[in-house]
Amino acid sequence: MLADATREKVLKKAQEMGYKQFSYMNITEGSKLSPIFNTAKPREIALLSGNFVGNSHFASTMLDKFQRELAQLGYSLTMYRIIEDEMKELRLPVSFQPERTAGIACIEVFDPAYCRMLCGLNLPLLFIDSPSNDFDMPLEADRLYMDNSREIYRFVKEMIRRGKKQIGFIGEYMHCHSFYERYMNYRGAMYTFGLPCLEEFCIVESGPEISNIDKYREYLTDRLGSLKNLPDVFICANDAVALDVMQALKSLNYSVPEDVYLCGFDDSPEAKIVTPTLTTIHIHSQAMGLSAVQLLMSRINEPSLNYRTTYIETNLIFRESTED
Repeated sequence: MLADATREKVLKKAQEMGYKQFSYMNITEGSKLSPIFNTAKPREIALLSGNFVGNSHFASTMLDKFQRELAQLGYSLTMYRIIEDEMKELRLPVSFQPERTAGIACIEVFDPAYCRMLCGLNLPLLFIDSPSNDFDMPLEADRLYMDNSREIYRFVKEMIRRGKKQIGFIGEYMHCHSFYERYMNYRGAMYTFGLPCLEEFCIVESGPEISNIDKYREYLTDRLGSLKNLPDVFICANDAVALDVMQALKSLNYSVPEDVYLCGFDDSPEAKIVTPTLTTIHIHSQAMGLSAVQLLMSRINEPSLNYRTTYIETNLIFRESTED
């Protein structure tokens, strides 16, 4: 028979692990089954997404790791796509059930009002990337990003070493926080190395939605075609933008890398097979998936923790679009 102190430790641990029912039989009481507790903590993690995450998105690999790690901890992952009307009306997906939800992870959710609504649910909450304009009203949640700084500085420094001093940036910098950081770090690197950021080479306006490929390529073609001359290099907000830029340049009879160097961000599968192959900045998606689980689990276990912002390192990969 277990000692009382040992029994209490066993029961406490079983409850923490989320067992729906745990019974202890005391033989001295006539072998009657005495249920100690019948309820368990919620074991579902809700993944909310504002856009479809395809195989080209860095999060595709990250979510595989995220789901596997959660399963080993006894949690299930349920994915919810937030439709446009729900986003505008600040409504949760119809099938979402807060009472069975242990925590929420958000990806591609960049509407500030919707994000603040989620913060008001008082559930453990993690944003994997976030809106770009929450500086005046910081989100009450943990945040996970890739490092958007170090490798951009490294890339600019290397371009200068090669004699490429006219460097531009392409991408809607207010689309999300990561795009904003990449643009601001590009400007910071240019300032640090004593080079001007020529505004005609910064195509960063909030034009057509990036998700509408045809409209965005048309927009880029018009903007690039209006330039009197190209810079030496374009840094793009991500690989998808870089591939659109490559197509727009081709339609204008420009060639990469002969007429202009090109650098993306993400290291998507397409970056390795496009012609020319794309110089880019690699995101360690597996590490991000593991960190996402650690952040969310620590918030579930210790709800009173200060909110944290975590960055995962990235690595610059040179390929043919910069003559490598």
